This record gives sequence, structure tokens and C-alpha cells, in this order.
Amino acid sequence: MYPRQFEYFAPASLAEAIGLMKKHGEEAKVLSGGHSLVPMMKLRFATPGCIVDINNIPGLNKIEEKGGFLHIGALVREAELEESPIIAKYPLLMDTARVIADPQVRNRATVCGNLAHGDPANDHPATMLALDALVVAEGPKGERVIPIKDFFVDTLTTALKPDEILKEVRVPTPPAKSGGAYVKIERKVGDFAIAAVAVQITLDAKGNCAKAGIGLTNVGPKPIKASAAEAALVGKPLTDATIADAARLAAQACDPVTDVRAPADYKRSMVRELTQRALKRAQARAEGGK
Repeated sequence: MYPRQFEYFAPASLAEAIGLMKKHGEEAKVLSGGHSLVPMMKLRFATPGCIVDINNIPGLNKIEEKGGFLHIGALVREAELEESPIIAKYPLLMDTARVIADPQVRNRATVCGNLAHGDPANDHPATMLALDALVVAEGPKGERVIPIKDFFVDTLTTALKPDEILKEVRVPTPPAKSGGAYVKIERKVGDFAIAAVAVQITLDAKGNCAKAGIGLTNVGPKPIKASAAEAALVGKPLTDATIADAARLAAQACDPVTDVRAPADYKRSMVRELTQRALKRAQARAEGGK
């Protein structure tokens, strides 16, 4: 099948791109990597009348730390994230980047595009939920900073307005004694997850959990933040019993459906198991690899 006829624009500045988004409204779609948008257009699941290609806009491909945040620009490719020396201190991001699709896709696909698509099967949404990231949108009225927990509205639906562009994502710089992990089960390498769990923790001076973030992939109509499981960890030592209790609560938070990948009950049981694995790996990293 072929996509419907559409207008194509390649603006040279963010202001020009936003002007096009404002002019064309809901008919316009942003193109960065295109690995989500183009297949949907070919199948006519998406039928935009206007494509705004932002790949010629300078300054959107930066990975940098400043002001207490890691800034990931709208044109940062998955492969660039994976290869960046800065990301070494963000093991959760490194884990995630390495299991997204395949090298050919990662060479073109973008981190921010992965988020803007709003697919609960994508990997970065759960990661960013665990990290308590901030999404930065730019529109005709200026910049808007959206907490990631408020960003995912429903399946393939986010808090972005029709005339806004996701400019960057900001990840809080982790304090000392922090660790993270992303654990994914898939039918074959490069596939969407049957289920996956993202974990980010910080330990206090006594080794207890001072902060916890848990995000779930592809087990509900939108990416899930397992808030009850997070709360169950805070202030407690990460014993087998504490971890098992948090994993049970994470499994309760998910809402999977039976599909070609697995039955719903299997996915729920996998969330429980993967949460335990991710927590133990994150704990080991927070303790310095002990």
C-alpha cells in the first residue's frame, strides 16, 4: 500500500518548523528518524497531509550535561546515545539503547521520536518514566516542560499539542550510589518486547533505598509507571523479600492483553520476574558492582 499524497517541508530552523506546524495543525507530522511514522503512512494507519522534516535544523543533535540534567536533543540517534561516553554513568539508558531493534534502525531512529510516537511497546518510555525525565516541547507560545509521568495519555497519544515539536528530553543527573537496569524479554532479537522493566534506584548512606523509579513496557495501553512498587522500596533495605514485594506490586500495576507474542497471564508473570532481575542488577550497580 502507498501513503496518501502529502506536502513535504524541510525547514532550516526550529522557528520555521513551528510556523509550519501552526499553519497545518493536525494535518502536520514531524519527521526525525521516521521508523515509526513511515511504516504507519505506508499502511495508511497515519495519513498526514504535511510532513515537516526537522533533520536540517542545527542544534538538535546534542548530548550534554548541564544544570543538573542530561540533555538529549530531538535528532540524537539511538546509535549516538549508545556510543556516547557521557551515557556510561546512565546504565539504564545504555541498557535500553542496546536492545532497541537492530543496528540499522538505531543508526537512524531518534530517542525523542521513540517518545513522541507514544507507543507502549517502545523501550524509551518506560526508561524515562523510571528516570523521572522531563520532556521539552516548543510551540508558537514558547517552551513547555512536561513531566514524563504526564506525557503519555493513551495508546499512540501524548500530551504534545498539534503545533508543538518535542525539542529535547532532560534526564536528572543521578546522585552518588545510584544504579539502573533495563531487562527485556522478546521473541527474537530486535522485536518489540513481550514485556520489559526499567528500574532506577538511589541508595542512602546505610544502603537503604532512598529513591526508586520503575517503568513497564508493552503491558498496558500506555507506558506504565509502577508507583506502588516504587513506594514499597523507599526507606527499606533491598532484601530478597523487599524486592519480591515490589515485583508483586509491579505485576499488579500492569494491564496486558493476550496477543501473538504471549498470553496476558504470562506477560504479567514476566513483569514480576523481570522487576526482580532489574532491581538486583540496579542494586549491584548502585553499590559499585559488588
